[in-house]
Amino acid sequence: MATDEYSIPVGCFGTPGSYSYRAMMGHFDGKPITPTYYGQFADLVQAVADGTVRYGVLPIENSSTGGITEVYDLIHKYDCRIVGERYLKVEHHLLAYGDTKLEDIRTVYSHPQGLAQCRKYLTKHADWTVCPYYSTSQSAQFVQKERRHDIAAIANSTAADMYGLTILERDVNDNPTNFTRFFVIAPHSEEPGLADKITLVLTVHHAPGALYHVLGHFFYNDMNMTHLESRPIEGRPFEYFFHIDVMGSMKDPGVVRTLQALERTCKYFKILGNYPSDKEGISHETRAHW
Repeated sequence: MATDEYSIPVGCFGTPGSYSYRAMMGHFDGKPITPTYYGQFADLVQAVADGTVRYGVLPIENSSTGGITEVYDLIHKYDCRIVGERYLKVEHHLLAYGDTKLEDIRTVYSHPQGLAQCRKYLTKHADWTVCPYYSTSQSAQFVQKERRHDIAAIANSTAADMYGLTILERDVNDNPTNFTRFFVIAPHSEEPGLADKITLVLTVHHAPGALYHVLGHFFYNDMNMTHLESRPIEGRPFEYFFHIDVMGSMKDPGVVRTLQALERTCKYFKILGNYPSDKEGISHETRAHW
């Protein structure tokens, strides 16, 4: 990695070999970067907000287990902006040290999302102890450092190569078309020319049909909504933030007018980013299964 004054400081969740690492390398392909790795989502988002790093790369949702709600909350809390996204196919493998045999294993480590995505496989090995860990790559790193034959990690092939682990069993995730979406965040908005996706957060008034009327703005203005996630508002029981993704560009006057009308309708409204969608990330392989 380049480390001179021209390189871009980028924060990445996990350690080298994580899915976030692969998303970072794909997004910044061909650009000089200096990565810093974070074991906690909060530390990474805060580092972006205070300028310690210029960008941050972290997971936001998975096609099997849904949104990572903590990340939505942190991006909103620290007032960061979304400037890009990346989709990666999840291919979890069971990794172990050296000549470990499957029958030797007693404990398996992985990120909670990784464990959840391999629930059926782990159920078949009910005698194993399942231990949530910081990230999939850190789990692999832990197994390598321990050099024991009774533990294993669930992680990807990149982590196996980086930490010199043996792949005991491949593709142990439940869903063969399992994808994770990653956000690239920054402290301020950017205006890339190919921006075609908008993420916003809003709240609606307590009134019959309030959310229905909000979503109607997208329908009647031909804006495709691709994601809707609700999050509780701290200190206000049974009130919610709605995180919404829609296709559109802020350079389109029609889109701007729609969002301005929407803002007048909402109790709270904020655009978290207008960025280029990762059209190729899941297009070919996923749509073949639809």
